[in-house]
Amino acid sequence: MNWTQIGNIGDIPLRGARCVATPQGRIGVFRTADGKVYAIEDHCPHRGGPLSQGIVHGASVTCPLHNWVISLETGETLGADEGAVRTIPVRMEGEAIFIALETRAEKAA
Repeated sequence: MNWTQIGNIGDIPLRGARCVATPQGRIGVFRTADGKVYAIEDHCPHRGGPLSQGIVHGASVTCPLHNWVISLETGETLGADEGAVRTIPVRMEGEAIFIALETRAEKAA
């Protein structure tokens, strides 16, 4: 994996998110009320809504289009809905946020 710095913790408000464009698509980076940082694909499995524009509550985000709730920890939908998005490993170094992106060799395997 290739660790890439995408910003600092202060760039994301508590219970907020930012969208990061990567070669592997848009990644939503979320900060919960208790300061934990998560990263998932930035599209709802239902209709592709931008999860980074959703409402963060607990360790979940609600899609702004149709109210599907996605776990930031697992990427899976919660409740009666079915589907999932890919989670992205996150690492903190001081105030800096890093996400792990796949290398081309890892993607091909």
